This record gives sequence, C-alpha cells and structure tokens, in this order.
Amino acid sequence: MNVERSATYAAAGVDIEAGDRAVELIKKRLTSTRPEVVGGLGGFAGLFRLDAASDPAGRLLATSTDGVGTKVAIAQAMDRHDTIGIDLVGMVVDDIVVCGAEPLFMTDYIACGRVVPERIASIVAGIDAGCAMAGCALIGGETAEHPGLLEPDAYDVAGAATGLVRSDRLLGPDRVRAGDVVIAMRSSGLHSNGYSLARQVLRDVALDSSADLGVPLGEVLLTPTRIYAQDCLALAAAVEVHALCHVTGGGLTANLNRVLPPGLTAEIDRTSWAPDPIFDLIADRGRVAPEEMERTFNLGVGMVAVVPPSAAGATLALLGERAVAAWVAGQIASS
Repeated sequence: MNVERSATYAAAGVDIEAGDRAVELIKKRLTSTRPEVVGGLGGFAGLFRLDAASDPAGRLLATSTDGVGTKVAIAQAMDRHDTIGIDLVGMVVDDIVVCGAEPLFMTDYIACGRVVPERIASIVAGIDAGCAMAGCALIGGETAEHPGLLEPDAYDVAGAATGLVRSDRLLGPDRVRAGDVVIAMRSSGLHSNGYSLARQVLRDVALDSSADLGVPLGEVLLTPTRIYAQDCLALAAAVEVHALCHVTGGGLTANLNRVLPPGLTAEIDRTSWAPDPIFDLIADRGRVAPEEMERTFNLGVGMVAVVPPSAAGATLALLGERAVAAWVAGQIASS
C-alpha cells in the first residue's frame, strides 16, 4: 500500500541538514586540542600524530566512533541479536580504513532497559565476529542499564576504534587527480543507514513476508553490513590508491565529495550497476524521490576506491580475487 505523499528521511525523523548544522556549531565551540592533532572535524576519522611532524613516515593514530541507528529496532522485533554487532564494527572500522589506517582495537557500549545476559552475550559475540573480520581486537566495553529511560527489551549500541597509519601512506584528497578512476564496491544491502525511512515506508509489511524479495523482509533488513577493512588494506598494499570513501549517511555523492580536493568532481555513471531489490521496494512503496533515495541510502555501493587509470585493472582483479563485487563507476574530472 503506497502512502499518499512522497516519503522523506526528514519526515521519518532524521534531519540531515540539522546534523550538518550541529557539526558546524560544534566546530566553533571546540577548545580542547593538542599540537599532535592532524586536520579537524568532518573527516571519516580523527588523526593524532605519534611521531615528530618532520618525520615523513611518522605514525598517526586514526579513530572513529559510531552506532547502527534504528537498525536495532529490526533486531529487537525479530529477537535476533547476533548480527547487529557486525554492523557496529563495519560502521566504525571502515571509517578508519578510509585514510589507509589498519584498525587495531575497538571498544563497545551497550545501553539497555534491563540486562538480559543471553542477549548481551549475543550482541557482543557479533561485535567480536566483526572485529575478527576486520582484523582488530575487541579489548573492552561497557554495558549500562537505563530503567525508566529505555523499555525493558530496548537497547542501543555504539563503539569506537583506533587504527594506525604512516604519514607517507595516508590516503585522501591530496592524492586525488583529474582522470582518476572511481571503483565501486557492492554493498550487502542497506548496511546501517536509512532505517528510519525504511521502517516508516515498510511498516505495513510483515517481517516474515517475502515482499517480492524472494526471502523474508526481516532477513533482508537484518543483513549485516559488509566490512571492507581487510580488502581495502590489501588493495592499498598492492596497487596505487589515492583515496577511499565509505558510503554511509548522505549517500554516494556526499561521501565521495569528502575525499575530493577543491576544483575536482566525480562523474558517476549510475547505469553501471543496479541497486538491490530492497531499494526499489522502498522507493516504490514510499514514492521516495530519486534524489531522496540517493542522499539517504548507499543504493548498492558500500565503499569506493579512487585510483589512477593505470591501476584500475589491477584493482578490479584484486577485489575479484577477494570476492568483492566491484566495477568502474566513473572518473574524477575538473569542476
């Protein structure tokens, strides 16, 4: 049953512009810093220099923190809690690997209405499994009960990770050149973004219904986020990579712009891939405009590598060997 008006992320309760304004206000009020801090807010990861700034191969710590948003509502509705931790790891470590850093360790935080030991153990087992996929260690965490604030069976999860990269291996806008090739890596589905809109649009569809997807909707919505960390590190070690882009909130365009220098733009051929059926289902049932879909969901692309033309073939070959579906999605041009 289609809704009468086009659904939007803002109408579902998530205001991207308000979030952006909040970041700008935060930037103006921050006073805590140290000379070892490299760059500012707004990157995929925060950077902190360990060695002398004059050392061209000096080590940098990279850190990121995130959660999985309202995807936890799907896990709670299905009473399945062993995959949401994989999502958490993916959202955190793949922000770190964007700058070329190897994830080293992670900590987690679980807030719940009441502690159900088996449920907490299942969530943490998922986080541990995700860390194993990412090649990092889960070294600690915190579980907090918030009775009266959260319903007894409600919970939320968050995590933070730290990685390491040498200055001379740092990836980002400074390396990107006109003519570079944009290599897209397929997502495993919605990953962990846009669930407030997806849940609103699909609220009348039973989670155990196939909904023209061939498998139950709940399974599709709970598909874990693909973790690209080890694939990206292997790629950066084998071929020349100029930048990586983790496609999360804001979609492909907004996130790719974060790794482009002034004066350059990405020309993306959106006919080079077909998004998974779940995206079509959301767009059709919610009458969601294409531009709203673009800025809310990853639309089938979870990670992007920007490489020189000479490295495109080797990039696709290596990713294929690692069972990562990838293709040439566009190029970098002067704006």
